[in-house]
Amino acid sequence: MLFHRNDPKAPPRHERRVLVYALLAGLPAVALSTALLFAGEYSDKTRWTLLILVAAAWIGFSLAVRQQVVFPLRTLSNLLAALREGDYSLRARVAKEDVLGEVMSEVNLMGQMLREQRLSALEATNLLQKVMQEINVAVFAFDEENRLRLVNHAGTKLLGAHEKRLLGRTAGELDLMDCLAKNAPRTLQKSFAGGSGRWGIACTGFREQGVPHRLLVLTDLTLELREEELQAWQRLVRVLSHELNNSLAPIKSIAGSLRSLLRRPASDPDWRHDMEQGLGAIGSRAEALGRFTSAYARLAKLPPPTLEPVNLRDCVERVAEIERTPELQIEAGPDLMVDADAAQLEQLLINLVQNAAEASDQTGGRIGIRWSRNGKAACIDVLDEGPGLSSDANLFVPFFTTKPQGTGIGLVLSRKIAENHGGGLTLRNRDDRPGCIARLELPLRSGHDQEPAGV
Repeated sequence: MLFHRNDPKAPPRHERRVLVYALLAGLPAVALSTALLFAGEYSDKTRWTLLILVAAAWIGFSLAVRQQVVFPLRTLSNLLAALREGDYSLRARVAKEDVLGEVMSEVNLMGQMLREQRLSALEATNLLQKVMQEINVAVFAFDEENRLRLVNHAGTKLLGAHEKRLLGRTAGELDLMDCLAKNAPRTLQKSFAGGSGRWGIACTGFREQGVPHRLLVLTDLTLELREEELQAWQRLVRVLSHELNNSLAPIKSIAGSLRSLLRRPASDPDWRHDMEQGLGAIGSRAEALGRFTSAYARLAKLPPPTLEPVNLRDCVERVAEIERTPELQIEAGPDLMVDADAAQLEQLLINLVQNAAEASDQTGGRIGIRWSRNGKAACIDVLDEGPGLSSDANLFVPFFTTKPQGTGIGLVLSRKIAENHGGGLTLRNRDDRPGCIARLELPLRSGHDQEPAGV
């Protein structure tokens, strides 16, 4: 039960209680001494003199006891008050190795620890402030009423106003309400006073002094996208130049030979045979160039998938019937349903099976296909017993191939189909034997993504 200090019902102060207890502790001895003085044969002067001395000693020792108890507590209170106010420079003097000395030592250690923590916190805060001001990312903090409470230099530059004019304004007034609409990271095409372009948006929540806030981070993706676009064009031009030169250089050379052949006398018996060979070579290179451009068109014009329920068992069996590869072995798995474009999914699996067959032809090995469940995803593995992957650096580089008649488009197209379905495609070497595993992961159909009972 708590009492106010001025409350008449409140108990006496601690110092007063200590003094009262000290007086009460010496009271029996004083009373006994007084009784003995008046019972003995002493003069009145002697009695009163001794009585005054006893009373003075009694009161003096009681006051000393109070001082011994109260002074360390007052010192401890001052130290704790200094710590509460953030002053960690005060230290208690530890003179004796007793309980009180241990308490003072612990208070000193606590002050030292708090001082180090405060110094670390200040250094971290200063570093964070400097980083926020220097990074080229706009950072905003809004309170629960969507009013701006913090903004860095990049944010003020983006909004085209001074920090003092921005703080306290709502997200709607700053045209940032659409950026706060969702917490999931996303991209958005938007124009601000300080610039326009495509922005990466990340919004998350945090608390300051128990009050919920929201942190908004805007990243300008324009330069990165332009750099990636430039690199993509450079790679594409490099590959196109390589393929075109591989076809046009021999065509040019053969055309020159045919021109010189036409200048020969008509009586030369070999001119018709040489002419047919040259025209055949030109036709072959033109056909190869046509295959290359057709493969590029397939990648560039891949339509979005038309999703429908697909049973993986039925899909794998249809692929096996289409390929009719004797070495293909199906390892049956559970009945799994996915939302997919059946035609595109079958084309993806056909590409993987054909790659596996071509790899296994080099060693005379077998091909396997299996499917399984991995959490909320369905996994389809196509396995071969070929030589394996020597390097995975250029697996998904468009038009890169090591096959004489390859277009370098199969794996790229397959991964694009997988990603359009919300999944992924990976290739790695097998651990149990030579060969490769191509793994396709697709999200399970809604309603079929729950683990079965007992699993």
